[in-house]
Amino acid sequence: MQNFDWKKLQNGSDIRGVALEGVPDEAVNLTPEIISRLGKAFAIWLTQKIDKQVNELTISVGRDSRISGPDLIQSVITGMSELGCHVYDFEIASTPAMFMSTIAPELNCDGAIMLTASHLPFNRNGLKFFSDRGGLDKKDISDILALAANNNFVNAASRGTISQYDFISVYAAGLVKKVRETVNHPEHFEQPLKGLKIVLDAGNGAGGFYCDRVLKPLGADTTGSQFLEPDGTFPNHIPNPENEEAMAAICQAVLQNKADFGIIFDTDVDRGAAVDSSGKELNRNRLIALISAIVLQEKPGSTIVTDSITSDGLTQFIEQELKGKHHRFKRGYKNVINESIRLNQEGEESWLAIETSGHGAMKENHFLDDGAYLVTKLLIELAKSKLEGKSLSDLIANLKEPEESQEFRLKIGVEDFKSYGNTVIEKLQEFAATREGWQIVPNNYEGVRVSCKSTEEDGWFLLRLSLHDPVIPVNIESNVSGGVQKIVNQLLEFFPPFESLDLSSLKTK
Repeated sequence: MQNFDWKKLQNGSDIRGVALEGVPDEAVNLTPEIISRLGKAFAIWLTQKIDKQVNELTISVGRDSRISGPDLIQSVITGMSELGCHVYDFEIASTPAMFMSTIAPELNCDGAIMLTASHLPFNRNGLKFFSDRGGLDKKDISDILALAANNNFVNAASRGTISQYDFISVYAAGLVKKVRETVNHPEHFEQPLKGLKIVLDAGNGAGGFYCDRVLKPLGADTTGSQFLEPDGTFPNHIPNPENEEAMAAICQAVLQNKADFGIIFDTDVDRGAAVDSSGKELNRNRLIALISAIVLQEKPGSTIVTDSITSDGLTQFIEQELKGKHHRFKRGYKNVINESIRLNQEGEESWLAIETSGHGAMKENHFLDDGAYLVTKLLIELAKSKLEGKSLSDLIANLKEPEESQEFRLKIGVEDFKSYGNTVIEKLQEFAATREGWQIVPNNYEGVRVSCKSTEEDGWFLLRLSLHDPVIPVNIESNVSGGVQKIVNQLLEFFPPFESLDLSSLKTK
């Protein structure tokens, strides 16, 4: 433990590591001992933020379906109880539910921990931390890791209590109550989803509860729902709305069962996506457009904050069709959320912060990125649409979508990849200024976004530096067939001097 690199566990505002053997060249660095120390460090961090001694703290802990979860959750719970903390064991839960436990009056937890590595492979795991102010930020994680590294913990004379608690049912009941009260069905108040067939795909993650504890009490026919049982080997597909195989599975389930609606969650339910009755995906730009339409009905003229790779068609839809304001910001769900919070603090009303990955956070819901809440908002509109004889997809009928869309990931083969990547971005701005029909888009918050106006290209591209990896992602969209390749061809004239860039992904398309 003396030479252990604690900093390597930090992944932005989360902690991520390898918890199981079995993958070549991936050594385990998230052991029960490490997890125990991280739990203790979080408890001490809390005492520095609130006026309580460590033995006065109440902390909740939950996990997703990962194989390493049962052992690791016991370690983190035991570690904190050794300090005298009172700990609630929620067992399998969702990440959003863990935050909600910090503001639930029946529990009044001082903090919460979720063991999850989101959609990463089976051998990974990690920790997400919450106080009643929301998820912790990067600086907080660094401070917790420093406390864990110091290992200066004093066990209490008597251990704190450990109690099991079925909080996911409390959380689900809150969603049920919201749907009933908001839809206010004139005939079926208790079951506003009666007559609707809704298929859920939980991907064997933690989201299976939504079927029995939300959809069924609301009267939905859930025939055809799949992969609801938690299984950390993820035998059917990766629980990830961005994964093509996962989205194909829920689309197929909707069509096979002639369902009115399909829902899919990621492993820990902080992200979600949907499918309409025709089997068409409601994710990425479509999901953002749909929830924006709902929000701007309720809060006209407000600002929708998204990440940087959203399409021009989405901007036109939000600003011209919905009469709202679209504010593109940086990639990273915490970046998007924090930007929306900042705008509100400065007097600019913003009720939605959402990333194309499916992380969506709403002002009305504590700016918590909550996949189940986001989907619940869609269900409310689905029920209302049925009462009015309309379709949910009617809300985005005028969304203009690109003919082609592609992401290329260029690996950087040098140690100081951030400096190298920033040089590439700087030089690309100079290059773009020399190309006919190319125009650098103003008010861009990361990398460089270029509008490509020629009739052969008719699109845009964004080149940026990955948040954590030695990679330059290049996102390209075009409104004409073959337009992406035309833009790629021009970029291939720019990249060759940068010998440490792997251009294979661009050249194979």
